[in-house]
Amino acid sequence: MKIKFLIVLVISTMLSGCYSVPTYNEVSYTSYDELSQEAQNWGFVRKKGTAPEVDTKQVSMLGAYDGYYMDTSGKKVLYLTFDEGYENGYTSKILDVLAVNKVSAAFFVTGPYLEKQTDLICRMRDEGHIIGNHTVNHINMAHSDAETVKKELSDLDKMCSDLYGVKMEYVRPPEGTFSEKSLAVSRDMGYKTILWSFAYCDWDVNKQQGAKYAYDSVVPYLHDGAIILLHAVSSDNAQALDDIIKYAKKEGYQFRSLRELE
Repeated sequence: MKIKFLIVLVISTMLSGCYSVPTYNEVSYTSYDELSQEAQNWGFVRKKGTAPEVDTKQVSMLGAYDGYYMDTSGKKVLYLTFDEGYENGYTSKILDVLAVNKVSAAFFVTGPYLEKQTDLICRMRDEGHIIGNHTVNHINMAHSDAETVKKELSDLDKMCSDLYGVKMEYVRPPEGTFSEKSLAVSRDMGYKTILWSFAYCDWDVNKQQGAKYAYDSVVPYLHDGAIILLHAVSSDNAQALDDIIKYAKKEGYQFRSLRELE
């Protein structure tokens, strides 16, 4: 059966923080082998107070396969996401802060995390957060064949459904590495791929520098429609999160769930 998808052609990129409306060309493929497996490493040039400068080729590819890195509606909204490869003792505090501030977030988890962190996963579920797919084994999706990607995603989804009654709908490629082929496989399995428009070097647990450092690293780069990536292993993030959320709300930002992503 011939599968159809849309390639997004970005006519122009950012102009004073604004985007033109992209156009779409319909293309078709009969096999994943027809699609590129060239690794795309997500990255961008950060801009204070506005959206980052991104690679238009990667943005086009994401748009073709239900992939997002920000909300381009122009609304003053933010999406808070956390990657959870393993537990470092801070997720409970993060959940406490989210609850007090009435903010919904997404937590992208791996297989070992789902198996070992039952209480935390139950809290995420019960408190209305999204539990996202980060693959069972934190694989490099671009370097994996289609069957491996399918198995990594489906096995984690089955585990999440069996253990917690939750169906996974969103996937984050580990390390932000993807290919046209891996995006197509994810999309055809019903996933939306979620990248980000803000992140900073917060994952190294041996290089934590305190709450002020985290706060000062995040707030200058907030922008309309930002998908924010933070790592829950960071003590800096756990300590600064309440102040970051309060600052964003004071500046008029509304925090949304990925379920509201436009």
